[in-house]
This record gives sequence, structure tokens and C-alpha cells, in this order.
Amino acid sequence: MDYRHSARAPEPQYTEVEVTAMPTVDTMELRGKRVTVIGLARSGIAASRLLQEVGAQVTVADRKERADVCHELEALDPSRIQLSLGKGYESALDNADLIVISPGVPYRMESLERARRRGVKVIGELDLASRFLSVPILAVTGTNGKSTTVTLIGKMLEHSGKRVFVGGNLGIALSEAALHARQTTKNGQPCPYDLLVVEVSSFQLETVEQFHPWIAGILNVTVDHQDRYVSIEEYIAAKNRIFETLTSSDYALFNLDDPRVASLRKPVKGSVLGFTRTNVLPPDVAGGAYLDQDRIMVKIKGNTHEICRRNELKIIGDHNIDNAMVATIYALLSGCPMSAVRQVLRDFPGLEHACEVVRERQGVRFINDSKGTNVDATLKALESIDQPIVLIAGGRDKGGDFSRLASSIHQRVKRLILIGEAAPLIAKAVEGYEAVERVATLKEAVELAAGAAESGDVVLLSPACASFDMFVDYQDRGRQFKTLVHSLPS
Repeated sequence: MDYRHSARAPEPQYTEVEVTAMPTVDTMELRGKRVTVIGLARSGIAASRLLQEVGAQVTVADRKERADVCHELEALDPSRIQLSLGKGYESALDNADLIVISPGVPYRMESLERARRRGVKVIGELDLASRFLSVPILAVTGTNGKSTTVTLIGKMLEHSGKRVFVGGNLGIALSEAALHARQTTKNGQPCPYDLLVVEVSSFQLETVEQFHPWIAGILNVTVDHQDRYVSIEEYIAAKNRIFETLTSSDYALFNLDDPRVASLRKPVKGSVLGFTRTNVLPPDVAGGAYLDQDRIMVKIKGNTHEICRRNELKIIGDHNIDNAMVATIYALLSGCPMSAVRQVLRDFPGLEHACEVVRERQGVRFINDSKGTNVDATLKALESIDQPIVLIAGGRDKGGDFSRLASSIHQRVKRLILIGEAAPLIAKAVEGYEAVERVATLKEAVELAAGAAESGDVVLLSPACASFDMFVDYQDRGRQFKTLVHSLPS
């Protein structure tokens, strides 16, 4: 029966996860092997901890000096690790049997290329971790929306009583999950996870070999990270690697409204699913989600169900309809009851730093979208707001085309306040728009925006840029914005 024209679909009976566990645990023999980990950020530390646990001889290498990474080093056992820091850190690659790189390390770095030519394997932290995990992996990539989507999936699964890890590119590195699972099972206890929900970036996918999701999906692909890739095609190719290891018992999910993503589905192994804001799923997909007027519908395992009406979603913006669709597909395939899906969609307020409402002051709403680190994310934020906008943007350019902001800024933004290294580039891109000012600090930007906004307006921080010129990361930028907003006098 097709429920597209019924009031509400009956509750589907997806009670068990119908998936064979991933292949063996500990497929790499690393005890006693010399392994160099490059990059002392979150992923590098997690990889080092996992490698120490399995008995590898670990060397950690980073271009930073010891004084700059002393906090990170506290997480490691100093008696079981060697350090190669600062100038000449790449010498740690010379005698390595295996090299593990953090996502921020360019995989085509010349010293890595030399190691490959010597026959040394170079993998990423994500791939390393996956070799020590036998739990089904639910992986999500895309330019925008990854964090919101994996968080939604995790909440739906947790609401249905499943033991879930949520992390990867977001939050906790996958190697921490592998370490926890290994230590738990070593003590004779069952694995602490039923499912792993993993946000995956293009940087992490560049070096995968054995990373094997049970469900893999691409939300969208727009121009981003062109400071790392020579072309948009190379960026897409990196994203597309999420499907490389899929088998006929796995699922691949595609955004059918994004031509770049939709075109990737033809050669993929596994059951092909799709999602679209139109009311039609093409005949070559086995199922997925679509929008029937204002109703979010899903077709899973031959049955079609209404999930909810779009105005029942607590999170704002059309782009979050896509995120809700994707999360629903993953959750239902994983055995989550429809009641849990609907409850989470109605209750979930959104992520910190992603169109997060900070405060309403004198009739003005202040919204923190610091996670908007590229042009498309900022466009989506602008399109999700109907009120006049005072926009704070700018930061470190990642090779984005800021001219694509011009039309929306002319139509929706009453005043544009620019900060950071990219301020002159954005100002030039919106040439002809007169209500634009450049300031030196975020504090000045917030105070100027508060003074310019009137009751009924929105002050939006959505930078369209990376944060590293002025802040530790986008989270630091967002939290400083919130502190400044809350410090404004009532």
C-alpha cells in the first residue's frame, strides 16, 4: 500500500539491524612495528593512543614545537613514545614501517611521497581505527550538514535504546572508539557499541583503504577546500571514496537534487538509495526519502511512510529537510522505530554554532552560524532567515567564490560587517553594495551590529570562511561570539 495520501503511516516493524558485522578485528599486525603518526591534533593523539595499546613503537611528529603541544602530549604515555617536533620533524618518517596521518596533513606532502616510493604504507587515522572495529559503521560525508545529520542519527538510535558512538570528523576521533572497544572486550566484556555513526571529511577519505561502512551517504558537494584540491573534480573524487569498499549487502545514499552527487550513483555496489525535495524517486533507486508537498516521506524496504510535516521540524531552513531525510533513512535501516524518529525530529534544536539562536535583545535575534565555513553554508543560512539581516562574515579564505554571495546579500542583508583576512576579498566580491564596513575584531563587529539592528532584525554570524586567522577553530569563534552577545547590555 502507498501511504502518500493517507493521514499517517502505520508504525513500521524495523526492530533488528539486518547486517553482518564488519570483517575481523585486528587485521593489522602492529606489535613491535615502527609507526610514525604525523599531526598532534585530536585525531593524531587518538591514533597514537590506539597504536600504543596494540604494542606498536610509536613516534609522534609535528611541525609545532614542544611548548605548543604540551597539553596534547599529556594524553600519551611518555615512556612509550618518541617525539619529533619542530624543524626537521619529517625525519621521523625515515625509518617508519607505517605512517598514519591526521586529516590536516596534506597527503601529497613530498616527504610522504618519498616514503611511498620506499614502499611504506601511508594511511589516515580513520582507516587505522576502522581496522580494529567489527561494529557496523554508518558514515556520512558532504560539504555541509554532516554534523547535524550524524547527531540526528545518533539521537534517533539512542532514543530507541541502541548503544551508539557518534564522532569521527565531529567530536571524538574514531580511534578513541576503537581503543575503548578493544580495552572493554579485552577485559571480557561485550563491545560497548551496537553501531558507529561517523562523520567523514574529504581529508579523511583521501587515504582510506579498508574503511568499510554499512551505510554510506553523500549529502551534497559544493565548492570548498580549493586551497587543498586542484579542482572541484578532485574534491568530488575524494568524497566519492566513501563508497569504495561497499558490497552488495551495504547501502549507498545520494542527494538526487545535487547533480554532482546524483551522477556518482551508477557504478556503486550495494543498494542505491536517494533523497530529494521533489515528490519523485527515480526508478533506478531502491528507496529513500522525498517531499510530498509539505510532508516528508520515506520509502524503505518496499514500504512508504509519512515521517512528519516540514513545519514539525524544530531546526530551521530548507537544508535541514535534507538532513532530516537522511537521518531518518539511516535510523530506519538500523532498526529504529518510527516513533523515535518522529520524536527526535520534533525535539532536536540544532547544533551549537549551526544557525544557533543565542539571544533575543530589544527585538533583535542573534544567531551563531560559526560552522558556516564556506560560501554555500552561508548562503543556506541567509536563505533560512526571512527577517532583515545584519551579517558578520569573513575569516581565512579557503578558495571560495565570494561573488556567489552578492545576490543574497543585496536581497537579504541590510548591513554587512567584515572581519579577518578575507574581508577585502568579500568586499570586492559584493562591489556596488554600499552598506558594508570592515572592522578589526569580532568584538567591534558585534557592537556595531547590535547598534545597527532594529527590532525585527537578525544579527547573523555566518563567516563563509575558516576561522584560523583569528581563532583556534570555528567553535572558539562561535563561543566568543556568544560571550560578546550575552555581554551586551539589556
